[in-house]
Amino acid sequence: MFKHQGNKRNLRHNLKIASLLSFVAGLVNVAGFLAVQKLTTNVTGHFAFLVDEIFKLNFRQGAIYFLYIFFFFLGSFFSSMLVEFLLKRNEKYSYVIPTAIEGAILLAIAVFGEYLIILNTNFIAYTLLFAMGLQNSLVTKISNATVRTTHLTGLFTDLGIELSQLFFYREALLRKKLWVSIKLRMTIISSFFAGGITGGIFYSKMGLHVLFIAVTALLLGLLYDRIRFNAFLLERKYRHLIQYRGK
Repeated sequence: MFKHQGNKRNLRHNLKIASLLSFVAGLVNVAGFLAVQKLTTNVTGHFAFLVDEIFKLNFRQGAIYFLYIFFFFLGSFFSSMLVEFLLKRNEKYSYVIPTAIEGAILLAIAVFGEYLIILNTNFIAYTLLFAMGLQNSLVTKISNATVRTTHLTGLFTDLGIELSQLFFYREALLRKKLWVSIKLRMTIISSFFAGGITGGIFYSKMGLHVLFIAVTALLLGLLYDRIRFNAFLLERKYRHLIQYRGK
């Protein structure tokens, strides 16, 4: 799911990581909005508010919207820098450490979020936007820009285009590629929706502690990847042993 990168990935890998991280993003999106009334997984709306505040000459509020955008960018930049650094030193940690950092950020907000709401709601928004920028950059890099998980605007655009193309493309190979892409986009959208529903339901009972669910999902994803990799190594070792004895 995480470990295979670039050309080593297939649809199954992308569906798994899309399901997991879209669920996390959907949950963070709703929990963050309910907690601080700000969008915490994308910056499109913040850019519009930034321009509006500048035209009103309300530069202090404009600076806050600029920081929302900046922290999402900073998370993306940091994630990419970290992955490139790790790829050159220890490839097996290139996805573990960024995902662990995202989990740690969400855990910190889950634990201290109610206290931070009293002190500074913007700090929560900055932190969650950084985490989502980190996640979006990581999954984009892992999947070779096939999967993005923190916002749906582009996904619905691409889905609309591809569904319309089904009426015109009759070649079997082209239609198969279209259905593969449609399946992936529908998986991301439905998982984001499921995460949002989960966040909404449990926020009413748990507050920002609902982010513990997102942290658990990330940890289970890393654990699953590790178990699958260990099973693969064990199977390969067993095959080599059988081949050696056969000689």
